[in-house]
Amino acid sequence: MIPFLGRLHPWEYLSLLVSFILIGLESFIRIITLCLPAPIINFCYRTSRRLFNYLSSPTSRKSRKKKRAIVTSIAQASDFVELCELFDYYAEEHIVQTKDGYLLGLHRLGWKKGEEDHRVNSGKGSIKKKVVYLHHGLMMNSEVWVCLTERERCLPFVLVEQGYDVWLGNNRGNKYSKKSTLCAPTETRFWNFSIDQFAFHDIPDSVDYILATTGQPSLSYIGFSQGTAQAFAALSIHPTLNEKVNLFIALAPAMSPSGLTSGIVDSFIKSSPDVLFLAFGRRAILGSATMWQAILYPPIFVRTIDMSLGFLFGWKTKNITPHQKLAAYPHLYSFTSTKSVVHWFQIIRNGKFQMYDDEVQGPFKGERYYKVAKFPTRNIKTPIVMVYGGRDSLVDINVMLKELPKHTTAQEVPHYEHLDFLWADDVATRVFPIVFEALEQYAQGGEAETSWDDLRAEGRTDSWGARGGRSGSTHGHLVNGTSGQSSNHSSPGISDNTLPEHGTEGWSSSYSGQSEGVDCDAANGGAKRRAAANSFSQIGGRGIRLAAVQPVGGVVDGKAEAEKLSGGEGKQ
Repeated sequence: MIPFLGRLHPWEYLSLLVSFILIGLESFIRIITLCLPAPIINFCYRTSRRLFNYLSSPTSRKSRKKKRAIVTSIAQASDFVELCELFDYYAEEHIVQTKDGYLLGLHRLGWKKGEEDHRVNSGKGSIKKKVVYLHHGLMMNSEVWVCLTERERCLPFVLVEQGYDVWLGNNRGNKYSKKSTLCAPTETRFWNFSIDQFAFHDIPDSVDYILATTGQPSLSYIGFSQGTAQAFAALSIHPTLNEKVNLFIALAPAMSPSGLTSGIVDSFIKSSPDVLFLAFGRRAILGSATMWQAILYPPIFVRTIDMSLGFLFGWKTKNITPHQKLAAYPHLYSFTSTKSVVHWFQIIRNGKFQMYDDEVQGPFKGERYYKVAKFPTRNIKTPIVMVYGGRDSLVDINVMLKELPKHTTAQEVPHYEHLDFLWADDVATRVFPIVFEALEQYAQGGEAETSWDDLRAEGRTDSWGARGGRSGSTHGHLVNGTSGQSSNHSSPGISDNTLPEHGTEGWSSSYSGQSEGVDCDAANGGAKRRAAANSFSQIGGRGIRLAAVQPVGGVVDGKAEAEKLSGGEGKQ
């Protein structure tokens, strides 16, 4: 039986028909493009560039040359190591083999500028540093963390300058992990993986490799989007992993999204997630994305991505500047399995952060007879600090907090959407202070050489503020039913400390207009925002600081600790 028969409204059948026609048309165009000789493709590319530039406004044509060299160098960088070299950072490449035979690429940034000749976390006599592990989102790879146009907005580079040993992971199947000891990526079974395999193998095996290499007892985990879901899942099913991860910072956390804004795509979810297998097969999903990136003039490619994000999720991407999009969007997509996306559709449809459902959904199946196992996320012992956007359609913070342990804290960044946590123009002001202060409180191991406050005192954070000296505000939500608000400290304006010029050849930006970051000024004289896990909450009219969670060895009940402290007014 067709899986979606009898489950949709009449107009939804029309949406499905149109979507299948578009998928078929895209496949046909891809076949034709692959058959065309290179001169014809280059001719079409040059024609589209001339037409786009001719139709651009004078203002756009003038601004397109402003950061051409910077954007071109980043957009055309071939891999992670080259991106880091553009900013004069030395990066290592590592390979970890999972227990089920996949070979995953890891990248390491352990050296400040000038430290390349020193040994870091490599035994006696080496420099001991705290370890931070960053993991990317769905259909991404580690490049998304380092393809920013200013060094001061690049979280890995800032962490390195603070004295951390920074590692960046990659999921099986993507650009850096497209190999297995048991099968080739040309075989269907290579792509037979979902979030389950990320949680059971990729995350814990990567953590074990990093700790074994550095000799540190634990590390701090920073995830973005699906990278947070993988950590939620892995920590919930591996009790001993909680002893190896001393802090989990979730940027744009994803666990059980409420749905998509597109009626067409939403129809897929309502009918049956398995419909994706009919449309894209059982191997890599959206493999043609690299083709479109190759044949489209970059500004046109950027607009195509923006239109797609608006269509699927309702995002406006106004907090990301046009030149940042031109630099970063070429690094946005990487391969993953269709099954992993089907898994997300199952989660969205059922409203539960569950494991992959291998059963075919029948009309009479219910939880009375069959129930898919959920990830037991309330079992997580590692301290959790979530940072989410007020305009992120993929985050339902209240639903997430109900499924997480009581020591979880959450900070809202108003007006932020999903991708803003990677590339927003003011990410250093809105997000970085939360990350740094949480790390200063919970990170264990070798001492970080320079703290966030030290960098400010030394004047090395002169570009870690929104343009014009704006300050941002965050809103804290506590699991035990209370909420608090706090404002981060004012920061100086951003300087022009950007990527050095690397020639002037290459395409230029013609994207009309300049997008400005949303101004979320804090009240004048606002108090310095405290660490995320020590947010102030009004409990019974008293200013109470929630007790810090012990990194390992048990969970402290925030509510119980607050009650102990509530004997006097304004206790801390």
